[in-house]
Amino acid sequence: MTAALPHLDDVRAAAEMLRGVAVRTPMEESRWLSGAVGGPVRLKCENLQRTGSFKARGAYVRMARLSDEERARGVVAASAGNHAQGVALAAQLLDIRARVYMPEGAPLPKEAATRGYGAEVVFHGHVLEDALAQAQAYADETGAVLIHPFDHADVVAGQATCGLEILEQDPDVRTVIVPTGGGGLLAGIALAVKSVRPDVRVVGVQAAGAAAFPDSLAQGRPIGLERMATMADGIAVGLPGDVTFAMVRDLVDDIWTVGEESLSRALLSLVERAKMVVEPAGAAAVAALLDDPGRCETPAVAVLSGGNIDPLLLGRVIRHGLAAAGRYLYLRVCIPDRPGGLAALLAEVSEMDANVLEVAHERTSPSLAIDEVEVGLQLETRSAQDAALVRQRLEERGYRIKH
Repeated sequence: MTAALPHLDDVRAAAEMLRGVAVRTPMEESRWLSGAVGGPVRLKCENLQRTGSFKARGAYVRMARLSDEERARGVVAASAGNHAQGVALAAQLLDIRARVYMPEGAPLPKEAATRGYGAEVVFHGHVLEDALAQAQAYADETGAVLIHPFDHADVVAGQATCGLEILEQDPDVRTVIVPTGGGGLLAGIALAVKSVRPDVRVVGVQAAGAAAFPDSLAQGRPIGLERMATMADGIAVGLPGDVTFAMVRDLVDDIWTVGEESLSRALLSLVERAKMVVEPAGAAAVAALLDDPGRCETPAVAVLSGGNIDPLLLGRVIRHGLAAAGRYLYLRVCIPDRPGGLAALLAEVSEMDANVLEVAHERTSPSLAIDEVEVGLQLETRSAQDAALVRQRLEERGYRIKH
C-alpha cells in the first residue's frame, strides 16, 4: 500500500487547507443536456479550476503536508500534463523545487504551463507509466519526494473536496458521473459523496481504449493494460493504483466506457451548447450521458475534469466531432467526363443546402469507365439526416456513389 486510505475527516481538513488556493468551481445548469437525458443535469466545471483541472487540489494537499526536511529535498512527479501543472503550481506557492517527467508527445500547452510555474520538465517514455517509473528512479536516487498523480491518500483527499462542493451546490443530486484515469478523482468524489449521501450513485467513465478498471475490478486486483489508444491523454492510465483501486472497488457503483467518436461529439457539444472548452478527458462524463441518456437517475452531475487542450488538437477533435455527428460528409461520385458534368453535380448539392468544402478529381482509376471521372466531395451539412438525404438524392438523380 502506498498509504492508508483517507476518511471524511481528511477531506474536510483538505478543504480548509485549500481555502484561498483552489477555486470553488461553478456548477452550471445544462438545459440542452437535461433535455437529452430527460431530467436535470448540471456540469461541475473543474475545467475552470486553477491550472485548468482538478489536479491542483490533490497536488497542493499532498505537498502542503510535507515536512520541512522533505520540502528541502524537493519533489518529483510524472504526468501527461494536468498533474504536472498542479505540482508546479503547488511547488511555486510552497517554495519547493520540482521536477516533472512527461511522456513524449505530451501536449505542448501543458508543458509550457508547467515550465511557466517554475518546474523543471524532462521528457521520458511514451506513456505515463514510463514517465512514472523514471520519476520513481529519480526519487530513489536523489531523495526527492515522489508526488504520485493519484495513488496517495493525501492526493485523493484533495480531489475529494470536489465531491463536497458537488453536494453543497446540488443537494438533490442522485447520480455523479466522473471522468476516470488512475482513479484519484473518482475515488475522492466517491469518498466524499458516499460518506455524506450513501444513496447517491457514483459512476466512473473511462475511454474505451484506455479502460483499466473494468478488468481490474473483475479480477479483484489492479491489472495493467498492454496497450492504450485514445485522444484523452488526461485519463490514459494503464494501471490503477492500490489506494484508488481499493476505494473504487468499495465505493463506486459502476464504470462505463466511451469511444473516441463519443468523446469528440461530447467535446463539440460542450463548445457549442455550454460554451465550455474542455479536453477530451474532461468530456468523458458528458459523452457517457449522450451515449445512453436513459441509464442514470436525475438530477445528475457530470464532472468536467479539465480544460487543457492544445488548440491544434481542439481543431482536429472538432472536425472529428462534426464528422461523427454527420455534419461532414465525404462522397466519391462518378460523373460523365464531359463539359458541364461537374457544374451539374455541384448544382444538385447546392440545391440541398450542403456547403462544398473541397473538390478533388480522379481520372485514372481502373474502376472508372473510359468516359467517367470520379469527384471527391467534402461537404458540410446541417445534420446526419441532411447528409443521408444528400446521398439519397444524388443516387435518385442517377449518380453512382462509390462506397
